[in-house]
Amino acid sequence: MTSFSTTPVCPKSANSSSHDEFELENAADVRISRKVAHSAALSVINSHRSSEAAKEATISQERKADSLQRLAIQKGDNPLGIEPTMPSPPTRHFPGHPQLLVSKKGLQISMAEGEATDSDSGKIEKFHVLLDDALLNLDSLRQLSWSGIPIKVRAITWRLLAGYLPASLERRQNLLERKRHDYWSLVKQYYDTERDEVYQDTYRQIHIDIPRMSPLIPLFQQKTVQEMFERILFIWAIRHPASGYVQGINDLVTPFFMVFLQEVTAPGTNLENCDVASLPEEQRNILEADSFWCLSKFLDGIQDNYIFAQLGIQQKVNQLKELVQRYDVEVHNHLQQHGVDYLQFSFRWMNNLLTRELPLHCTIRLWDTYLAESDGFAMFQLYVCAAFLLHWRKELLEQKDFQNLMILLQNLPTADWSNSEVSVIVAEAYKLKYMFAGAPNHLQNSLKAAS
Repeated sequence: MTSFSTTPVCPKSANSSSHDEFELENAADVRISRKVAHSAALSVINSHRSSEAAKEATISQERKADSLQRLAIQKGDNPLGIEPTMPSPPTRHFPGHPQLLVSKKGLQISMAEGEATDSDSGKIEKFHVLLDDALLNLDSLRQLSWSGIPIKVRAITWRLLAGYLPASLERRQNLLERKRHDYWSLVKQYYDTERDEVYQDTYRQIHIDIPRMSPLIPLFQQKTVQEMFERILFIWAIRHPASGYVQGINDLVTPFFMVFLQEVTAPGTNLENCDVASLPEEQRNILEADSFWCLSKFLDGIQDNYIFAQLGIQQKVNQLKELVQRYDVEVHNHLQQHGVDYLQFSFRWMNNLLTRELPLHCTIRLWDTYLAESDGFAMFQLYVCAAFLLHWRKELLEQKDFQNLMILLQNLPTADWSNSEVSVIVAEAYKLKYMFAGAPNHLQNSLKAAS
C-alpha cells in the first residue's frame, strides 16, 4: 500500500496547550464527466429535500451525512431544470465575531465527520487501487474525490490533486524528498539569515498577524506552530513578489496543515490540543514543507486575487453580484434596496475562500471538491459563494434593514454544520455552474465593470 505517513506520535488526548519547477505528468486537460457530476449534484439536492421533509424521522445526523456521501457518487439520470428549494435550517446561534470556526466538539470532529465515509470500505478500496497504480489516472482520482475524500487517504490524495506529487508511482518518493529538501534550503537562504531590508516589512507584518490567528484554538497558539506558519508565509511571499504577503493567506495554510498533521497523529486525537513540539523533528519538517508546497500549488490558480489592489477579488465580487441578480432577483433586489453592497460581505468570502465562514472540518471537506475540480477551482468558487449566499435566502428576506442584514451576513450561523450541509452547497454550486458556465454572457457586465 502506498503511504507517505509516519508513525503517529501525538497522544489520543493531550493536555498541552510562484510555480515550482515540475508539473504533473500525463495529466493533460482532464475533466469530470458532466453527466456523472450533474447526476451526483441532483442526487444530493433531492436527498436533502427529502430529509428536510422527513425531519421528524428518527435518522441520526451521522446516517444522513453517510447517505449524502453515497448519493454523491451515484450515476443516475435526472432531468435538468428543477428549481432548487432553498432549505430552511434550524434556528442556530450566531457564532459571534468572525474567526476560524471550531465545532463545540473541538477539532477532533474532523475525525468523527469522516467515520461514515471511512466505513465505506468500497470507496477506500477504489482510492487504494488508483493510488497504487504505476501511473495514476488523475481523471479517475478527481471524479472519486469530488464528493469527498476519506480521512485515511486524504493527505496523499491532496498532494496528488494539488500537483505536488507526480502521477508516476516510481518517482513520488524521490520527488518528495527533493522538494522537502528544496524548501528547507529556501528557509536557510532567506529566513535563517539576516534579511534584506526589502523583506523586513513582509516579515514584520507576518510576525504581527500569526499570533492573532485563531486565538481560541490552543493548537495555533503554540510557539512551534506559529514559527512554522511564519516560515511558510515568509518563503511564499518572497517567491511571489507580484503579490507578496496579503492578510488572509495565513488562513489558507491551515487546511493543509491540519490534513497533514492528522496524517501523523493517532486516530481520535484531539488536534485542538495536540502538542506539535512533541513530534519528532523529521515529522515536523515534513509537515511544514508539504504545507508550503501544496499552498503554493493551490494559490497558483488565484494569484490575481492577491496582486496590487486585489483586482481579481473585486472582479469576482462583481461576477457574484451579476450571477445572483440573474438567478434570484428577489434576493438581489432585497440587498440593493437596503443598501448592502456585495463587496461588504463577499470580499472576505473570496479572499479567505470561506475559511472564516465555515467550521474547519467543513472547509476541509469543501477543499476536497476544490482540489478535484479539473479546470481549477477559481471559477467554481464563484458558484460556491452564490450557493452559500442563497442557502440563507429565507433568513436574508426576513431582515428588514441594513444593520440586521450585515449582522447576519458577517456572522452566518454555521458553527454546527457537518459535511452534509457542505455537500448540499457543493451540489447547488455545481447546478449553477452547469446552468451558467456554458453561457458566459452573464459575467460580461461584471467583467466590464471591473475593467
